[in-house]
Amino acid sequence: MPSNVQGGKAFGLLKEQQRSKFEEINKEYMEDQKYRDEEDLPEKLEGLKKRFSEFDLNDQGDIDMMGLKLMMEKLGVAKTHLQLKKMIAEVTGDGNSNTIDYRDFVKMMLGKRSAVLKLVLVFEDKANGAVSKPSGLPPKRDLSSLP
Repeated sequence: MPSNVQGGKAFGLLKEQQRSKFEEINKEYMEDQKYRDEEDLPEKLEGLKKRFSEFDLNDQGDIDMMGLKLMMEKLGVAKTHLQLKKMIAEVTGDGNSNTIDYRDFVKMMLGKRSAVLKLVLVFEDKANGAVSKPSGLPPKRDLSSLP
C-alpha cells in the first residue's frame, strides 16, 4: 500500500487487498480435487467470506481472540479465555497461534473434522432456518386437559 494514502483511502485499499486475498483462497478451494463433490461450493465460500469478515474486528485478515469471543457470545455460547484458546488451537493446529486466518477458517468449515467452532456455526445456521415461533393467542384449555 502506498505510504502517502491515509484515512478512508487506506482503509479502502486494505479492504480491497483483503477481498482479493479471500477470492484467491476461494479459487484454490474451487480448484482443489478434495472439494469437487462439495454441494453449492461457490455459494458456501461466499457465505464463509462474509461470516469471516463480520468477526475480523481489526480488519487484519484474521479472527483474533476478541472476534472469536464476540462470535461465541452472538451465538449465545459464551466461552472462557482458555476455551477460546483451545478452539483456536484446534482450528489452526498450532498451540502458539492466537488468531484464525481465512484459510484455516474455510478448511475447518468445509473439512470433515468436527471442530467445536464449526459445530456451533452449523447449529446456528440450522437454528436460524428452523425457528418458528407460534403466533397469536394460545389455544383455550379447560381443566380436564391439564396434567
